[in-house]
Amino acid sequence: MTPAQLSRTVLHAVRRSFESGRLCAVPGGAELPERPVIESPPRRGDGDYGVSVAFQVAKAAGMSPYDVARVLRSELEGQDGVRSVEVAGAGFLNVTLDDPARAALVAELADPDDAESDHQPYDHRPYDHEPRCDEPASDIARWSAATGDAPASLAVRTTQSSPLFHVQYAYARTRALSRNAHDLGFRSDPYAGNGAGTTGGSPYGTRARALLALLADHRRISEQGDSGRQARHLVAVGDAFFDFHDDCSPLPSGDEKPGAAHRARLALVEATGAVLAGGLSQLGVTAPAHL
Repeated sequence: MTPAQLSRTVLHAVRRSFESGRLCAVPGGAELPERPVIESPPRRGDGDYGVSVAFQVAKAAGMSPYDVARVLRSELEGQDGVRSVEVAGAGFLNVTLDDPARAALVAELADPDDAESDHQPYDHRPYDHEPRCDEPASDIARWSAATGDAPASLAVRTTQSSPLFHVQYAYARTRALSRNAHDLGFRSDPYAGNGAGTTGGSPYGTRARALLALLADHRRISEQGDSGRQARHLVAVGDAFFDFHDDCSPLPSGDEKPGAAHRARLALVEATGAVLAGGLSQLGVTAPAHL
């Protein structure tokens, strides 16, 4: 389930709540939102998405955001792709997807043209970015212009010192993992096992969900046209990717055979690579396959 799909689901839930009388419009209340904003939840927990629509609806309904959120939670629970909904803080909704919905999201992020909404077998294609060598001087200049980071610090090519190198290295690592998987004779499949009882364990542990939430939020952030914020988001994606990679490797170890969880995790790796490459390209920065 993509953010756009969940936004439509939330909007339908708002309308149903008013039509059923569970929420009542008050005279002079605000208009209902046409497109509820979906983002990665500020308090991750088990949530995949954060929804703040209750704050927009509260004035129209003459209720507190918290009470509106409780009504919307009951409308959203049980919808296709939604495993659970939690009311957080003063009225935020943290939405947790089920594993099939996560798999469909990973497929779309990795390759939008191949994503299937009805969980058909995944016809894998590598994300389409030609291998490139990085261009340090021009990359530093463009990243610095977007973020205000000092060029001298960006020239220190370590993941600790340079956020630019951190993001480029994360991308290069996603490509290396795909190459290593190919050498081991397996390929990605976001739908493999749907995360339950598969060899190698579930692909959607806490770190994987945190990474997926950031990947899903990238389009919303890039559409805002703030290159500095987009760059910072790419750094956060890189951080989450390395946390995920260290927590549950997408590659088997030792004599372990590749299992369904490995194929699903590899799909998440490739989705990460696609998002990082696209984000770097928007900033005018290279996405090198080797570093």
